[in-house]
Amino acid sequence: MMVRFLSNLFLLLLPLVLTGQVNEKVWKNYFTEYINQSDFKNDFTEYVITHSHVSSISGASHVYLQQKKNGLLVDNGIMSIHVDKNNNLINIHDQFVKNLQSRILASSNIISVENLLDTVFLQIGWSDPIDWTLISTSEKEERYTVLNADKHFYKDVTGKLKYFQDSTLKVQLVWEIYYESLDGNKAEIIKIDPVSGAILNRVNTVLECNFKPEETNSASGKRTFLPLQKTFMTEVYQYNVFPLKVETPNHGSQINVSNPAEDAASPFNWHDTNGTPGPEHTSTKGNNVEAREDKDGNNATLGQMAEGGSNLIFNFPLLAGVHPHQNQNTAITNLFYWNNIIHDIFYQYGFNESAGNFQTTNYSSQGLGNDHVQADAMDGSGVNNANFNTPVDGTAPRMQMFLWNGTKSLTVHSPSQVAGNYVFEKGNFGAATFTTNGNVVLVNDGSSQPSLGCNTLVNGSQISGNIAMVDRGTCELGTKCLNAQNAGAIAVIVCNNVTGNPTIMPPGANGSSVTIPSIMMRKVDCDAIKIYLTSGVNLTMTIGNPIDGDYDNGIICHEYGHGISIRLTGGAGNSGCLNNQEQMGEGWSDWFGLMLTMEESDIESRARGIGTYALNQPVTGNGIRTYKYSTDLTINPHTYNSIISLAAPHGVGSVWCAMLWEMTWALIREYGYDPDLYNGTGGNNMAMALVTEALKLQPCSPGFVDGRNAILAADNVLFGGENQCLIWKAFAKRGLGFSAQQGLTSSKTDGTQAFDMPPNCCKIVSNKNNSGNGSLREALSCATNGDTIRFLNFIKNDTILLSSALSVNKEVIIQHPASWTLTLLSSGNFPVFEILENVTLENLNLGAGTGVEGRAILNDGNLLLKNLHINDDLLNNSTGSTILNEGNLIFEGSFIIEGP
Repeated sequence: MMVRFLSNLFLLLLPLVLTGQVNEKVWKNYFTEYINQSDFKNDFTEYVITHSHVSSISGASHVYLQQKKNGLLVDNGIMSIHVDKNNNLINIHDQFVKNLQSRILASSNIISVENLLDTVFLQIGWSDPIDWTLISTSEKEERYTVLNADKHFYKDVTGKLKYFQDSTLKVQLVWEIYYESLDGNKAEIIKIDPVSGAILNRVNTVLECNFKPEETNSASGKRTFLPLQKTFMTEVYQYNVFPLKVETPNHGSQINVSNPAEDAASPFNWHDTNGTPGPEHTSTKGNNVEAREDKDGNNATLGQMAEGGSNLIFNFPLLAGVHPHQNQNTAITNLFYWNNIIHDIFYQYGFNESAGNFQTTNYSSQGLGNDHVQADAMDGSGVNNANFNTPVDGTAPRMQMFLWNGTKSLTVHSPSQVAGNYVFEKGNFGAATFTTNGNVVLVNDGSSQPSLGCNTLVNGSQISGNIAMVDRGTCELGTKCLNAQNAGAIAVIVCNNVTGNPTIMPPGANGSSVTIPSIMMRKVDCDAIKIYLTSGVNLTMTIGNPIDGDYDNGIICHEYGHGISIRLTGGAGNSGCLNNQEQMGEGWSDWFGLMLTMEESDIESRARGIGTYALNQPVTGNGIRTYKYSTDLTINPHTYNSIISLAAPHGVGSVWCAMLWEMTWALIREYGYDPDLYNGTGGNNMAMALVTEALKLQPCSPGFVDGRNAILAADNVLFGGENQCLIWKAFAKRGLGFSAQQGLTSSKTDGTQAFDMPPNCCKIVSNKNNSGNGSLREALSCATNGDTIRFLNFIKNDTILLSSALSVNKEVIIQHPASWTLTLLSSGNFPVFEILENVTLENLNLGAGTGVEGRAILNDGNLLLKNLHINDDLLNNSTGSTILNEGNLIFEGSFIIEGP
């Protein structure tokens, strides 16, 4: 059974974890063979190994190379070589630029990057003057340059020279500039022309997850430490959190969890950083994550952490009905707990130190350290979102969790002509929460444009005690609102002066002095309301307490998931492999969240929304995606073709997640669900192992077909290919079948979906249908002599009702993995089986139909009945025999139960 196989897998791979090293001779032999078969041998002469490691769960070696020319890196010229534990080649992904020398555009008079930065930042809208300080530069090859401008940036700005291939396949020298903003919302890689400074390519590596409804290095060496038990477990560390599998406060209760650190992943618990017994920190800081508040949205300042004291007891009950800032320690503790949980779980599936995970100290001495997650709770640099930035191994990533709008409404009660609900945005100043009712009065500042409210208001007597309406323009928004407040207004509505949705108003110089509710409405809505102001417009506006995303554990998993997929795709030494249009990063991240919040009582047809808590929806809400996740096509109809019309990357990713979810439930149907997410042997554990290993096996800049093929390859190295047809069937259901064509991964519109299966998979029976795809009848039609037709394990405790006899005229074995759990029954005056060849029937339960011919078996061949159960109670004929044998018949562990 596969359950036993998987259990043994984890035990057998323990020596690989302890001693596994990449065999340089083996992969270089395959590399050399590949080059010798290439027409572009000169393009392989110069490269660098960016990362290599041996998978802890499969024993496979993964080696990642990056192309160089004239000593300079070729951007995303990535090649990966994958070899199994028996030194057999799994695959080679070659994305080196071919015929490179002839495609390089001539460059001369290259200008130093420090002399081009002002031009670059002006192009991206940077208005403040920047005083650059050159820290260091190297004249060797890539001319790596470091500049400091710390009042503008979180860390030093860097520039390096490299080759870049554009969309027309031309190659030229570029300066690659990298900077991180102080608020953490931008970490941009900008490629510029080294002569003119013109921007050629620009990517923000901070992945903003668009949480709103959808619109249409080398790791090698011997492992030195893998403890099987903790060395200092006398203390009891506690965290009062919404624990593993509890998606949000709406899904379950906050409880105290004791000593949750996993032995292999966090051998010295979560507050250690030096690898010796005893914690170095008593706060929410440790080897895997440092969690703190960032309410001011400035990463250059150090926010507060939650403090557990010398006993490390982080017991902060969530207070209901208060602003999130009053639950600061609760939020930080929950964020710290979940980052550690994700780290520890996926360590078990191969996202460990050698693969490039996130740790300050790598206890194994493999991979690069000093890259724990910097997790910011209640980040003030944005709202209604979350993000994650993943640099290369050895550089710390950052997770930013924001607050979300709580209850939000604006209702005009009268007059009837404009009564109804309206959209608005609250400013980043003024009252944080409110319910305000009043009449609306247009301001007059005595100027030629009196409704702008830029001066002291002259109609203060009318404004006092009412809601002021003011037009946007000329002066700062905070000034307008302060003038209205000084005139006695109880709230302010700013009318946008351009079409489109309202924006979140910045405070400017005076906004900090505004304490009354201050909002912006759409121009079209204000124009309609203004017509009736003289008649009296009465409305109520409400903003409830914000919702803290730090308690939406699905979103935390989603963000951390970006780190996993980016570090593993193309190797941990390259963080630029998921920027193409058809990449599936958002899909993996949604899936990570689903997997760690799955409940034992879940059923596959259950509709799962993502981000329902943050959106102030019930647990049954739609969440942030077009469709909730389910294997039911009436709930989630996504297929491969859906990506053509969906937005990238979020819509595209949601289709990939639907496919992964389909595969996960196929595995759970076959092998069951195991609640032990660390060392379990269920279908859910197998899915996590497959997806994690597949991320390593897929090429840089993958598309859907690449991702599917990597999972199939992972099944080969992990489970001996036992689940190939099950995996194919899951993807084929969603249009990523055998004949599906991917096209260019740089485009989401050029693929072709298909729902067919590989020819060798037709011999797997995957449903109880009388005919059609996945049926026993179809399997018999495509089988050839010597084949074994096998039922998937989950096809059990059920009946296949046949509309006609199953005629078997080939030498085959028809086999169910479990004894007597599936019944085949004739529905009429015909037998279940007509045997005409050498056939074995194994582990089946047979009944029959009506009339004299409605027997279980008509045998005209050589038939072996192995562990077969024929129940005469199911026979509805009174004259026909159970078996009519006109050939050779052998019983082996089989019997007939006669009816009364």
